[in-house]
Amino acid sequence: MPESRPPLDDPQDPAARPPRAVTSFVHHRARLTEGQQRAWDRWWPVRGHEVADLVSGARPYDPAAWFGRSAPLVMEIGSGMGESTAAMAAAEPGTDHLAVEVFEPGIAQLLMRVAEAGLTNLVVLRGDAVVLLRERVPSGSLDGVRIFFPDPWPKRRHRKRRLVQPDLVAVLADRIRPGGTLHLATDWADYAVQMLDVCGAEPRLRPATADGWLPRPSWRPVTKFEARARVEGREVRDLLYYKE
Repeated sequence: MPESRPPLDDPQDPAARPPRAVTSFVHHRARLTEGQQRAWDRWWPVRGHEVADLVSGARPYDPAAWFGRSAPLVMEIGSGMGESTAAMAAAEPGTDHLAVEVFEPGIAQLLMRVAEAGLTNLVVLRGDAVVLLRERVPSGSLDGVRIFFPDPWPKRRHRKRRLVQPDLVAVLADRIRPGGTLHLATDWADYAVQMLDVCGAEPRLRPATADGWLPRPSWRPVTKFEARARVEGREVRDLLYYKE
């Protein structure tokens, strides 16, 4: 008998499935510690917003209202557990910071750091940064975007899921103001080369150095990811681009 195959419109047939959209995260559910839950309950209503609400229009995307001022605005895509995010915000009081993250314990930990340091220049957004950038962030409204140690998806068959792709970089080049920056860092060598190729192909971005690689800036705090990479012998590469 001939081999049975599903109909062409069968969702179980891989050929019938639409291409997978690249998102800025993989959502892993995790429980909060008691301290994280207290921080969430106290500070999320004050310093946090759901990306889904902003994209749907249920709440306005309005950084000037959130911060109560008009100041340079930097977005970090994937703030992790927030140690470097909070440190950078504390070191740059004249700049407002948007930290976009989906991992609830990381958000709660960042909220704890915000409260402990008394930071007023940092707002946390929970959800997909890619959708937020496409749907709500105005053209030329960001002074900088930071993408530090995104998921490397090291297996070759998974590399299409990596965040730094031509479509996203094109959106970032539009959302960053002229003279603004795109700063990336990774500890995976082939991902660093991919970042270099993708950003180098975007005509609106100019590398800060002739070869594209940036010496590690002293102001970027060392995260647990970076410390682990050093222990495991992986070189960390930074890339910095200016919007023309």
